[in-house]
Amino acid sequence: MTEPPNRPARVAIVGVGNVGATFAYALVLSGLAAEIVLIDANERRAEGEAMDLLHAVPFAKPVRVWAGSYADAAGAAVTVVTAGAAQRPGETRLDLVSRNDAILASIVPAVARANPGGVLLIASNPVDVMTYRALQRADLPPARVLGSGTILDTARFRALLAAHVGVDTRSIHAFVIGEHGDSEVALWSGANIAGMSVDDFCETHGIAFSDADREAITERVCRAAYEIIERKGATYYAIGGGLLRIVEAILRDQRTVLSVSSRITDFYGIDDVCLSLPTIVGAGGVETVLRVGLSSSEAAGLRRSAQVLRETIEQLDPIEE
Repeated sequence: MTEPPNRPARVAIVGVGNVGATFAYALVLSGLAAEIVLIDANERRAEGEAMDLLHAVPFAKPVRVWAGSYADAAGAAVTVVTAGAAQRPGETRLDLVSRNDAILASIVPAVARANPGGVLLIASNPVDVMTYRALQRADLPPARVLGSGTILDTARFRALLAAHVGVDTRSIHAFVIGEHGDSEVALWSGANIAGMSVDDFCETHGIAFSDADREAITERVCRAAYEIIERKGATYYAIGGGLLRIVEAILRDQRTVLSVSSRITDFYGIDDVCLSLPTIVGAGGVETVLRVGLSSSEAAGLRRSAQVLRETIEQLDPIEE
């Protein structure tokens, strides 16, 4: 394992709406960072969140929290961008693309100029398209620009499967790949419980598990955000936890396998698009994208997902050099 760069454990968060503030709160309680800087176009909102978080520090571990500017991203091990318009009830993530692309057009270059040596983690939706556009705008090595991708979908997949079979979620090994959105692909072919396939585990333990159950879980994973947004207007707790997990892997150089979004080349006919595959994440960001085996239907689904993202990117205005 390589030694992490010699820099303070500073994390910059750009955008302190529901997702950014929830992630910041989780980060304070985790004790992972020594410094947390909040950056937002609404400076008073950032100041208020920083004040509130600072008052939580006595219940956690020592950490400096303040509201700052892009200049304060300098030296951060990772800058997390959560800024952007929120998904509305009935709206897909891809419906957000033009609005959030315009917002990130000014944010990403400013962060990259202030902190050319750090990792840039994109959480703004549609995250795969925004990650690709960030990679074009940031002038950073591709390994150091990644998106939160399907880390949330993967968590939902594991949680629902764990509930069905009655075991700890942490004992479920399964991934969702592709777009963080409607074309995502649940990797049932590789899903396992303690090394046993889901079918074998259920048969051995007398648990009913039919094709209909499989389809229902897949559908619930894909529809989860819509269901939550319909009920409470936004999702932020689970993605806040997912961002914390990615940042932990970076700050501690853990080389953890996570389903994050990064630029994919030469995989099942897919090239030059950002989407999620199981990826080793460490201090340098994307260490290795794993070339996992897919069934024929999963490979076809992943190619469809890549095509959806490519067509969406092509609808946006070209980025001027």
